[in-house]
Amino acid sequence: MQLSQDAAEKRIAELRMDDLPLEQIYPKPHPVAPDWFQKYHELVRQFTTTLTDSIQEIAFMGLPQQDFIDLVMGRRMPENLSVRFRVPLVWGGKLEIDNLFMCMTFPHSHNMDRFIIEQAGNESVWLPNPAKKIYIPANMGNSGDGGNATEDRFSQLAAQISTSHGME
Repeated sequence: MQLSQDAAEKRIAELRMDDLPLEQIYPKPHPVAPDWFQKYHELVRQFTTTLTDSIQEIAFMGLPQQDFIDLVMGRRMPENLSVRFRVPLVWGGKLEIDNLFMCMTFPHSHNMDRFIIEQAGNESVWLPNPAKKIYIPANMGNSGDGGNATEDRFSQLAAQISTSHGME
């Protein structure tokens, strides 16, 4: 069933991502190069090295400290994180950093997949398109205990990143 914008926004809200911007596209099959996954893997590595401007969003993901540092340093992707295409390659998306965003695999990436699959066969499809490189639902972003605990955590992590880069 073709979704209107209101219906798409209602459905994404039912999946507990009511603050997730949606983009309507008209999917047309596009060929995908056989070596796309190898290029994607390298692109994800490059993407993770650009996350230094997203420290606040990463901190709200609740990652263990070493996973946080490894992610920001581009060393490895922690478990339960997904790097997704804003527009899938098969529908004309590009293998470019600007076409990527990161979110928790479960439940967010899983629910985004459900949302997209539910629209299979439609003339147009509503795709998740967060404004930032990392999507964290607003209902997760305020889970702290108040006070300056988050600021303290940022300071500690920034110091560790500076040390690991030799910027003491």
